[in-house]
Amino acid sequence: MSNRTLIRGGLVVTAADEMHADVLVEDGRIAALAAHNSPVSQTWTAARTIDATNKYVLPGGVDAHTHMELPFGGTSASDTFETGTRAAAWGGTTTIIDFAVQSVGRALREGLDAWYAKADGNCAIDYGFHMILSDVNEQSLKEMDLLVEEGITSFKLFMAYPGVFYSDDGQILRAMQRSAVNGGLIMMHAENGIAIDVLVEQALAEGRTDPRYHGEVRKVLLEAEATHRAIQLARVAGAPLYVVHVSAEEAVAELATARDKGLPVFGETCPQYLFLSTDNLAEPDFEGAKYVCSTPLRPREHQAALWRGLRTNDLQVVSTDHCPFCFTGQKELGRGDFSKIPNGLPGVEHRMDLLHQAVVDGHISRRRWIEIACATPARMFGLYPKKGTIAPGADADIVIYDPHAEQTLSVRTHHMNVDYSAYEGRRITGQVETVLSRGDVVIDGRTFTGRAGHGVYTPRSTCQYLN
Repeated sequence: MSNRTLIRGGLVVTAADEMHADVLVEDGRIAALAAHNSPVSQTWTAARTIDATNKYVLPGGVDAHTHMELPFGGTSASDTFETGTRAAAWGGTTTIIDFAVQSVGRALREGLDAWYAKADGNCAIDYGFHMILSDVNEQSLKEMDLLVEEGITSFKLFMAYPGVFYSDDGQILRAMQRSAVNGGLIMMHAENGIAIDVLVEQALAEGRTDPRYHGEVRKVLLEAEATHRAIQLARVAGAPLYVVHVSAEEAVAELATARDKGLPVFGETCPQYLFLSTDNLAEPDFEGAKYVCSTPLRPREHQAALWRGLRTNDLQVVSTDHCPFCFTGQKELGRGDFSKIPNGLPGVEHRMDLLHQAVVDGHISRRRWIEIACATPARMFGLYPKKGTIAPGADADIVIYDPHAEQTLSVRTHHMNVDYSAYEGRRITGQVETVLSRGDVVIDGRTFTGRAGHGVYTPRSTCQYLN
């Protein structure tokens, strides 16, 4: 009984169901569920009982897109695996999938081992890795097969950032052909980077250097064009495709058209595109630099199309693309030249809360919240039903969520290692109260009780929408 925990009286919400149920946790896993105060649950005993009356009992969030310690633009993301996973736990996320990076001219294995070393022993919650392919060649294509066998079953390619991560259409096609055979999933940053670089050069030459021009040169049409092109390349290769951080109505339309044809094409968006806009990029006195990310924030009118896409399942996942850079000393590298502002926003701590606010606001249902934040990312990246649901046998990654609590997001209260909040002063309804990771309480009534090293590396199977 010493390793048993009983959660009583809450509303258990999964992607499929809602029920007032008691949950028994044993040996790090969910042992059983039974109707609250049923004859079965009344016989249960445990060393610890958590009262979840008037609260939600949720699966831990799965954030399938984070960048801890990512080197970028001459600096590195300010969250380490230790600080970033701790902040994730505070926000009700119990699994992240981060991106290991292949350096041009180097083996995939070398990049992957470097990321294993960064994360090992430092994470407060469980983690996995995708692999960024920066250099598609015969050797890296062969290595893809080995990584899939090892549980690294997704590979990110970039149509943007020439000279850094960029792959041309031929390289992309080769990687897609390989994934069609080995079962891997290609994740695509879909922006026409070659054309964007021309517009960047022209803007700077004309003295348009402020942060807001970052959004203006990375045009909606160049996201839509690249999304369309990625879809056609995937069709030629006979491969599935997952488009990351979709931000624009026209890109959603490309995904919807492909899905209407029955193609295995998937899309993710992020809270910043749902809640922020070019209004933020245009904030005076270089404040707009805080909101520079790629794909960029869009005019507010795109938000309706993103919410609609989440409701119609043309977008399936909300991840954060958490890649924080401090305003002081990092974002400031781009004063006088927006192209030198490190691209990325902090967000891993706020995803679950912001999406609950979307439930409150009527954009999505409670079950859809759990679907896009927990269950679908777990299925998409081969972690379900170990992660992403509350069911017997699943890991006991559980969030006790108070849907009535009110909070104000602020740099003064967040736990991410960054000197500003992208959502400063935003009032939201709902707050994480207690979090279990594999049965261990890591947030206890708004107190961190976890530790670096509790989180373990979690290998993944292939995308469960393709089997």
